[in-house]
Amino acid sequence: MALPSSSPSPANQALAPLPDAQRVFGWREHAALWFSLGVGLLVIQIGAYLVPALGVRDALAAVVFGSVLGAGLLAWVARLGCDSGLSSAGLMHAVYGSRFARLPVFLNIVQLIGWATFELVVMRDGTVAIGREAFGLELGLALPTLFWGLVVMALLCGSMITLVRRFVSRFGLPLVIASLVWLSVQFLMKLDAEGLREAWLRPGTGGLGVFGALDLVIAMPVSWLPLVADYARHGRSGRAALGGTWVGYTVANIWCYALGVLVITAAGAGTDMIAALLLAQGGLVALGLILVDELDNTYGDLYSGSISAHSIAPRLSVRGWGVGLAALSIALAMILPMHSLEPFLLTLSSVFVPLFGTILGRLGLAHAPAVASGRGLHAVPAAIWVLGIACYHALAQWAPQYGSALPTLALTFVLGALSARGAGRRALPA
Repeated sequence: MALPSSSPSPANQALAPLPDAQRVFGWREHAALWFSLGVGLLVIQIGAYLVPALGVRDALAAVVFGSVLGAGLLAWVARLGCDSGLSSAGLMHAVYGSRFARLPVFLNIVQLIGWATFELVVMRDGTVAIGREAFGLELGLALPTLFWGLVVMALLCGSMITLVRRFVSRFGLPLVIASLVWLSVQFLMKLDAEGLREAWLRPGTGGLGVFGALDLVIAMPVSWLPLVADYARHGRSGRAALGGTWVGYTVANIWCYALGVLVITAAGAGTDMIAALLLAQGGLVALGLILVDELDNTYGDLYSGSISAHSIAPRLSVRGWGVGLAALSIALAMILPMHSLEPFLLTLSSVFVPLFGTILGRLGLAHAPAVASGRGLHAVPAAIWVLGIACYHALAQWAPQYGSALPTLALTFVLGALSARGAGRRALPA
């Protein structure tokens, strides 16, 4: 399916379809990239939020179902990006029109700066904890933040394709898998010694329903929806982009969420996650490897943010935007309190679930006549998106037991598909 661009100037690399010469990713690269991006201390920490409010069985059920569904949405958008050659900003322009699309593109830039800042804070806190617990050093906050920020900035000055193909696929992935296996075995053994069956059968304490847990699990893959096309458009095959993204991210998300559940169940509610990981045998090495893997998460946020920023202001190159956004994230990590994660995640979901529910409804079923032009304002998709945001918050306020993400996604997808079909019928000659 070839989607039209928004007639960008040749200098706007973000809105023009990617040429075939730059489409080099196969199934392995997609899977390795999204497994690596799915692994992180943030994900492990969010998994810990599910217990003890939910029992271990219910928490893991929510993790598996939410991960498969959320990663499936991610993979579907990846296929759209690969088939069309458009970036995430390009898809937004195609569906919502070039004038209106600037709003969701800008919101995407804001959320990506926020995510990059979160990642820097996590890497900084992990480094400080390792220095204190392992070496008796008090590193402070500024030096570790600046160190990790400058490393990310250096990576942004290089090639994204080289980073994925030479580092992530060949070297980073095996080391990260080894660290996850080691930590999983350590905490399973600890839980087994304390009574694995009892922990499995223990009911939750309440305060979080299954649908609320699903919202929290789906929020993580949904947060990547505005990024995935920026990488998938470098793929050679839409089918490989879909399959590799789905498998890679699903496995990583399930594993990290489940590890968070496992760690808190074994160590006790209220335990500091980084401290718990460090206390495990070999935890210093495993945590260190996961911290290094956080680099590609931060890089992923800032690279995609630079693509989106370039789509709005193409006079500055993608690389220049990347360096500028990295500098801003370093500054924010120095001054902002960044530990209230759950509200941030759910607020993002309220914006991007209906945004991409509408995009999938309009484009995911190949209704090309609905996006005949990317210019101006496409009022119907814009109205569906706004309605979806209102629906998400209304459900959270008045019917939280049913969750917000799944009903909103279904509503916007159906309305998007129906509006695309109607636009297609109007485009047919009498």
